[in-house]
Amino acid sequence: MAGLTVEALLAQARFWGLKIATAESCTGGMLAAALTDVAGSSDVFDRGFVTYSNDAKIELLGVSKRVLRDHGAVSEPVAREMAEGALSRSRADLAVSITGIAGPGGSEFKPEGRVCFALARKGHETVSETVEFGALGRAKVRKAATDHALALLKRALD
Repeated sequence: MAGLTVEALLAQARFWGLKIATAESCTGGMLAAALTDVAGSSDVFDRGFVTYSNDAKIELLGVSKRVLRDHGAVSEPVAREMAEGALSRSRADLAVSITGIAGPGGSEFKPEGRVCFALARKGHETVSETVEFGALGRAKVRKAATDHALALLKRALD
Protein backbone atom coordinates (compact mmCIF):
# COMPACT_ATOMS: atom_id res chain seq x y z
CA MET A 1 0.00 0.00 0.00
CA ALA A 2 2.67 2.40 -1.10
CA GLY A 3 2.08 6.02 -0.25
CA LEU A 4 -0.75 5.44 2.21
CA THR A 5 -0.66 4.31 5.79
CA VAL A 6 -3.51 2.50 7.47
CA GLU A 7 -3.73 5.51 9.78
CA ALA A 8 -4.31 7.78 6.77
CA LEU A 9 -6.92 5.42 5.34
CA LEU A 10 -8.81 5.44 8.64
CA ALA A 11 -8.51 9.23 8.86
CA GLN A 12 -9.97 9.50 5.37
CA ALA A 13 -12.93 7.26 6.30
CA ARG A 14 -13.39 9.28 9.49
CA PHE A 15 -13.37 12.52 7.48
CA TRP A 16 -16.14 11.20 5.20
CA GLY A 17 -18.07 9.73 8.16
CA LEU A 18 -17.85 6.20 6.76
CA LYS A 19 -17.67 2.91 8.62
CA ILE A 20 -15.86 -0.14 7.24
CA ALA A 21 -16.55 -3.89 7.45
CA THR A 22 -14.42 -6.75 6.15
CA ALA A 23 -15.23 -10.25 4.92
CA GLU A 24 -12.18 -12.49 4.73
CA SER A 25 -11.45 -16.05 3.78
CA CYS A 26 -7.84 -16.82 2.84
CA THR A 27 -6.43 -13.95 4.91
CA GLY A 28 -8.12 -15.23 8.06
CA GLY A 29 -8.63 -11.82 9.66
CA MET A 30 -5.34 -10.18 8.67
CA LEU A 31 -7.18 -7.24 7.08
CA ALA A 32 -9.29 -6.65 10.20
CA ALA A 33 -6.12 -6.92 12.29
CA ALA A 34 -4.34 -4.35 10.11
CA LEU A 35 -7.23 -1.92 10.53
CA THR A 36 -7.59 -2.48 14.27
CA ASP A 37 -3.85 -2.28 14.97
CA VAL A 38 -4.40 1.48 14.90
CA ALA A 39 -5.56 2.98 18.18
CA GLY A 40 -8.90 4.72 17.82
CA SER A 41 -9.99 2.69 14.79
CA SER A 42 -13.23 1.65 16.49
CA ASP A 43 -15.00 4.80 15.30
CA VAL A 44 -14.39 3.70 11.69
CA PHE A 45 -14.03 -0.10 11.74
CA ASP A 46 -17.42 -1.67 12.47
CA ARG A 47 -16.71 -5.40 12.23
CA GLY A 48 -14.92 -8.17 10.42
CA PHE A 49 -16.20 -11.53 9.28
CA VAL A 50 -13.72 -14.39 8.97
CA THR A 51 -15.56 -16.92 6.83
CA TYR A 52 -12.96 -19.54 6.02
CA SER A 53 -15.40 -22.37 5.30
CA ASN A 54 -18.19 -22.38 2.74
CA ASP A 55 -20.68 -22.98 5.56
CA ALA A 56 -19.47 -19.81 7.28
CA LYS A 57 -19.83 -17.85 4.03
CA ILE A 58 -23.43 -19.09 3.75
CA GLU A 59 -24.40 -18.68 7.42
CA LEU A 60 -22.66 -15.40 8.29
CA LEU A 61 -22.71 -13.54 4.96
CA GLY A 62 -25.64 -15.07 3.09
CA VAL A 63 -23.53 -16.33 0.19
CA SER A 64 -25.72 -18.44 -2.06
CA LYS A 65 -25.13 -22.21 -2.10
CA ARG A 66 -25.82 -22.09 -5.83
CA VAL A 67 -23.16 -19.44 -6.45
CA LEU A 68 -20.65 -21.45 -4.40
CA ARG A 69 -21.53 -24.62 -6.32
CA ASP A 70 -21.47 -22.98 -9.75
CA HIS A 71 -18.37 -20.80 -9.32
CA GLY A 72 -16.43 -22.12 -6.31
CA ALA A 73 -15.33 -20.19 -3.25
CA VAL A 74 -12.48 -18.54 -5.14
CA SER A 75 -14.48 -16.51 -7.63
CA GLU A 76 -15.64 -12.97 -8.20
CA PRO A 77 -19.33 -13.89 -7.77
CA VAL A 78 -18.58 -15.27 -4.30
CA ALA A 79 -16.38 -12.26 -3.45
CA ARG A 80 -19.26 -9.98 -4.49
CA GLU A 81 -21.77 -11.82 -2.31
CA MET A 82 -19.31 -11.77 0.60
CA ALA A 83 -18.84 -7.99 0.38
CA GLU A 84 -22.56 -7.36 -0.06
CA GLY A 85 -23.33 -9.70 2.85
CA ALA A 86 -20.84 -7.90 5.10
CA LEU A 87 -22.40 -4.58 4.14
CA SER A 88 -25.96 -5.74 4.83
CA ARG A 89 -25.05 -7.49 8.10
CA SER A 90 -23.19 -4.57 9.63
CA ARG A 91 -23.48 -0.86 10.28
CA ALA A 92 -20.79 -0.19 7.70
CA ASP A 93 -21.04 2.01 4.63
CA LEU A 94 -18.19 0.24 2.86
CA ALA A 95 -17.21 -3.45 2.86
CA VAL A 96 -14.34 -5.28 1.23
CA SER A 97 -14.02 -9.03 0.75
CA ILE A 98 -11.13 -11.38 0.08
CA THR A 99 -11.30 -15.02 -1.06
CA GLY A 100 -8.45 -16.92 -2.62
CA ILE A 101 -5.88 -19.68 -2.67
CA ALA A 102 -2.95 -18.74 -0.47
CA GLY A 103 -1.27 -22.11 -0.92
CA PRO A 104 0.45 -24.33 -0.95
CA GLY A 105 -1.37 -25.98 -3.78
CA GLY A 106 -4.09 -24.94 -6.12
CA SER A 107 -5.14 -26.46 -9.42
CA GLU A 108 -4.81 -25.96 -13.13
CA PHE A 109 -8.04 -23.94 -13.04
CA LYS A 110 -7.48 -22.10 -9.75
CA PRO A 111 -3.75 -21.71 -9.16
CA GLU A 112 -2.00 -20.81 -5.95
CA GLY A 113 -1.92 -17.04 -5.53
CA ARG A 114 -5.28 -16.33 -7.20
CA VAL A 115 -7.29 -14.01 -4.99
CA CYS A 116 -10.70 -12.47 -5.69
CA PHE A 117 -11.77 -9.20 -4.12
CA ALA A 118 -14.98 -7.18 -4.02
CA LEU A 119 -15.89 -3.78 -2.69
CA ALA A 120 -19.48 -2.96 -1.75
CA ARG A 121 -20.57 0.54 -0.82
CA LYS A 122 -24.02 1.85 0.04
CA GLY A 123 -25.48 3.64 -2.96
CA HIS A 124 -22.84 2.29 -5.38
CA GLU A 125 -22.51 -0.74 -7.60
CA THR A 126 -20.37 -3.53 -6.14
CA VAL A 127 -17.08 -3.97 -7.98
CA SER A 128 -14.93 -7.09 -8.06
CA GLU A 129 -11.59 -8.15 -9.44
CA THR A 130 -9.20 -11.07 -9.49
CA VAL A 131 -5.47 -10.71 -8.87
CA GLU A 132 -2.92 -13.40 -9.72
CA PHE A 133 -0.18 -12.94 -7.12
CA GLY A 134 1.51 -16.18 -8.19
CA ALA A 135 3.01 -18.92 -6.07
CA LEU A 136 4.77 -16.59 -3.63
CA GLY A 137 4.17 -18.87 -0.67
CA ARG A 138 1.28 -18.75 1.79
CA ALA A 139 2.51 -15.91 3.99
CA LYS A 140 3.39 -13.62 1.08
CA VAL A 141 0.11 -14.25 -0.76
CA ARG A 142 -1.86 -13.46 2.41
CA LYS A 143 0.17 -10.27 2.99
CA ALA A 144 -0.20 -9.20 -0.65
CA ALA A 145 -3.97 -9.83 -0.50
CA THR A 146 -4.28 -7.79 2.70
CA ASP A 147 -2.32 -4.91 1.17
CA HIS A 148 -4.40 -5.04 -2.00
CA ALA A 149 -7.65 -4.89 -0.02
CA LEU A 150 -6.33 -1.85 1.87
CA ALA A 151 -5.54 -0.22 -1.48
CA LEU A 152 -9.09 -0.96 -2.68
CA LEU A 153 -10.48 0.75 0.41
CA LYS A 154 -8.19 3.71 -0.18
CA ARG A 155 -9.39 4.07 -3.79
CA ALA A 156 -13.00 3.92 -2.63
CA LEU A 157 -12.34 6.76 -0.19
CA ASP A 158 -10.62 9.06 -2.72
